[in-house]
Amino acid sequence: MKRIGKPVFFIVFVIILLLAFTSVFGIYGENGDFKITYIKGINDIRWGIDINGGVEAVFAPDNKDATDDEMESVKAILELRLVAQNVTDYEIYPDFANDRITVRFPWKSDEKDYDPDKAIEELSATAKLSFRSGSSYDGDVIIEGKDVKKAYSNYQQTAKGNYQHVVVLELNDEGADKFAAGTKANKDGTISIWMDEECISNPSVSETITTGTAIISGSFDASSAAKLANTINAGALPFGLKVESYSTISPSLGSSALEAMGYASIAALICIFLFMLFMYKLPGFIAFIALIGQMAISIMAISGYFPVFPSFTMTIPGIAGLILSIGMGVDANIITAERIKDELWTGKTLDGCIRNGTKGSFSAIFDGNITVIIVAVILILVFGPANIFSAIFGVSTTGLIYAFGYTLLVGVIANFIMGVGASRLMLKSVSGYKFLRNKRLYGGKKSS
Repeated sequence: MKRIGKPVFFIVFVIILLLAFTSVFGIYGENGDFKITYIKGINDIRWGIDINGGVEAVFAPDNKDATDDEMESVKAILELRLVAQNVTDYEIYPDFANDRITVRFPWKSDEKDYDPDKAIEELSATAKLSFRSGSSYDGDVIIEGKDVKKAYSNYQQTAKGNYQHVVVLELNDEGADKFAAGTKANKDGTISIWMDEECISNPSVSETITTGTAIISGSFDASSAAKLANTINAGALPFGLKVESYSTISPSLGSSALEAMGYASIAALICIFLFMLFMYKLPGFIAFIALIGQMAISIMAISGYFPVFPSFTMTIPGIAGLILSIGMGVDANIITAERIKDELWTGKTLDGCIRNGTKGSFSAIFDGNITVIIVAVILILVFGPANIFSAIFGVSTTGLIYAFGYTLLVGVIANFIMGVGASRLMLKSVSGYKFLRNKRLYGGKKSS
């Protein structure tokens, strides 16, 4: 077995401790009276309606009778705003007959006064659509929502004879003049489309467009083309939204129950630690360290610790997915420890037993985890926000299933990193110390 450097254990151990500490407590600073968040911790997690409660608001057009298409546009922009805020635990119910749309969403993670007026102010503000030069929000504004007459999805033939889904953009006279100048200035470049400060499309410009009608093409299917058209139309609506009524939603679980779950989790971790230490000795101790690292990575992916992974709305099914992934992490280390123990009782050398045990257990761990990853990805893709199955299962149900799939996927990936990668590095590293080479420490017979 290729030896791993003795200091590797301590390096990995310190990294895991740092990740665990910062993921739980975060790193904050102060600038006068303002709190600065450098690294988000567990307190920055946005809890779902079922845990922390939220707001229910009913929106209506401001002094206008809206068509069904316009109501779909309103629904699209509200979904866009919620997803942009990393809120996945939401429900939207449009009432086309009465021109009303009901939205339910959880409180923010930093909410203190639980003021529903403040909570819906951002969501109900009139959307601002803009087309800008280049791919940055700081690009020059070419046209705005007021310049757009309408947008709709279409199906047309390309120059090669193939058919593709596209989005057709029709502009008013003033918008046509502005767009002609903008496409001329950005020919062979890009003109990005923004809803507030969220980029919704980034099409390339192949020619100057002077007709007032533009074709946006790309890797669209019927659903994505219609969604982009609806979103553009939402920014071009000639009316604002008013709040007909609102109310607060009581959580089905509550903060006290969440606190109880926290204490129960700590007790469970202590039991797992004692079990692993008693049954598998040194490999069990290292497995528990790796388990802490796995939990730290999972919390990071939920709280918004990494800039590339935005914060996530944590719900009861999400917690269930996290617990299941922790169980799989423990199981992965048990399989490895048992294989090493079996090898030790055949009388082989310690290095050979660790090599054969880790190698022999990998295929079983990989097969079990990869199948769970496939299932989790399917749950995320099929039951994510604003998908075609929402009409069948309901928005609330799909959001709950999505939360379960997301935390399960994150937890299993973290298991590969810590439970498979880091734990084996640490185990091979500590086996290099003479006082830790007694086979009994690994579950075997006493060394001769």
